[in-house]
Amino acid sequence: MNAELLLAHYDRISDAPDAVARLRKFILDLAVRGKLVEQKSDDESAEKLMRRITINRSTAIGHVSSLSIRFTPSEPEPFNLPSNWTWARLGLICSKTGSGSTPRGGKSVYQQHGVPFLRSQNVYNDGLRLDDVAYIADETHEHMSGTAVEPGDLLLNITGGSIGRCCLVPQEMNQANISQHVAIIRVALDGIQYYLHKLVLSPYFQSFVLSEQTGAGRLGLPKNKMDLIAVALPPLPEQHRIVAKVDELMVLCDQLEASRREQETRREQLTASAHHHLNNGDDADGLRTHAQFFIGHLPRLTKRPDQIKQLRQTILNLAIRGKLVPQDSSDTPAIQFLGNRRLLNDLEIEPWSLPSGWAWSSMAKIGETLGGGTPSKGEPKFWNGSIPWVSPKDMKVDLIKDAKDHISELAIEGSATRLIPTHSLLMVVRGMILAHSFPTAITDVPVTINQDMKAIVPFHQDLIQYLLLLTKGLKPEILNLVQHSTHGTCKLLTDELFSLPIPIAPLAEQHRIIAKVDELIALCDKLEASLCTAKTETSRLLESVLHHALEASA
Repeated sequence: MNAELLLAHYDRISDAPDAVARLRKFILDLAVRGKLVEQKSDDESAEKLMRRITINRSTAIGHVSSLSIRFTPSEPEPFNLPSNWTWARLGLICSKTGSGSTPRGGKSVYQQHGVPFLRSQNVYNDGLRLDDVAYIADETHEHMSGTAVEPGDLLLNITGGSIGRCCLVPQEMNQANISQHVAIIRVALDGIQYYLHKLVLSPYFQSFVLSEQTGAGRLGLPKNKMDLIAVALPPLPEQHRIVAKVDELMVLCDQLEASRREQETRREQLTASAHHHLNNGDDADGLRTHAQFFIGHLPRLTKRPDQIKQLRQTILNLAIRGKLVPQDSSDTPAIQFLGNRRLLNDLEIEPWSLPSGWAWSSMAKIGETLGGGTPSKGEPKFWNGSIPWVSPKDMKVDLIKDAKDHISELAIEGSATRLIPTHSLLMVVRGMILAHSFPTAITDVPVTINQDMKAIVPFHQDLIQYLLLLTKGLKPEILNLVQHSTHGTCKLLTDELFSLPIPIAPLAEQHRIIAKVDELIALCDKLEASLCTAKTETSRLLESVLHHALEASA
């Protein structure tokens, strides 16, 4: 293996999502191609080994099969072998292959004790897992003697989601049987099963197994095809060296995997701690300093797109609590332009303490509330106009310029829907999307809306961008108000939604908040894009490095 090439790029390729898994496959691929350990001229050749295997197999089964291997243009040699290796069919080096069966009576014959009945959920690449093993009676086991398991057998899952998993039966397992979803591979010469186990797990062999799992039938790997798989067979001493080297490198992979998990856990803990501190701290100045530090180190703390989503919500949370930008004592306080639109005695408990100059209000007080409706589908003249008719399916952007559906002036006159002016806030108040999101948007043109939506026309147009920000920042609080019916419908009650206290900053500070949020959200967008690009580039680099390392080791 060309370790130097791998190590030269390790810092970059280790960030690939499947780096260690790919490295494991690469090691096995090298192993079965004769490129992992050196060949030795004094090893008994694979051809002599095959003669011993053939003698043993003939003794075990009473005859020699005609599974000789001859490559043709239609079935070319899979890859070049070292000079002292040879090709053999899997069936030619085994005394038994084939799947198990279902005991008569199925699961009804399972019992608490007896002979272990091994199913696909018990077979893993690193060994048998017997926590939930089933047992059958001795009589049932004897009746199924053709699928009895022996120590040293290879067990291969040949159907279902775990197809391709393979393990060795340990020497201490004296008796067991297998289900029809598991196949026995019993070698004709003791000692070659250890190398064969590595070969079965290699990408080369797995490609044959998985190819039988495609299509409508999904019947798994049948015996007649399994027996014909070409096996690259090394001399027995080299098999032992290969197995030892693979085991050594797999331990290294385990360590790399554990190190990566520990690193990811620490990063997640640090990120979670930062988010908690940002969302729950009281010292505004300290929070702003902490936020600047956190944002400045985003590339080191954030490695997954889902963490960016959480960060966006944290930014919005800070913004609506007055913790994102500093307050200015010269700003006109919010109460001066809110007047009687602020909450006074009817607000018994403040959701949180507001900065100086801020005030509490509600959506009901901040503007006029408008509803929507659906014009009759039976009136074609209602649906031949140019007025956008917005429904939840259009609420995927922050600025509504148009809609998928349009209605006419006659539709407005003849239905419950009404015209919503420009610079109004639209919101979805009914639909399955409320299970996880609260879509809101600003109208850039006059529109109409359907009955699953509401609109607010703010009394002061300068409030509109801040209101959009508020609805996004208050998303957790608003989603807590969502009512869920037994059949899955989600809705927000108008009274509860529009009486929810909302924090209003001075107009001048609103502008500073919006500018800072736009700046930070743009940074999040850029980081998210770079993460996706880096993931793609790292995966490509990993693939290229492994490919060239394989070629260089030829």
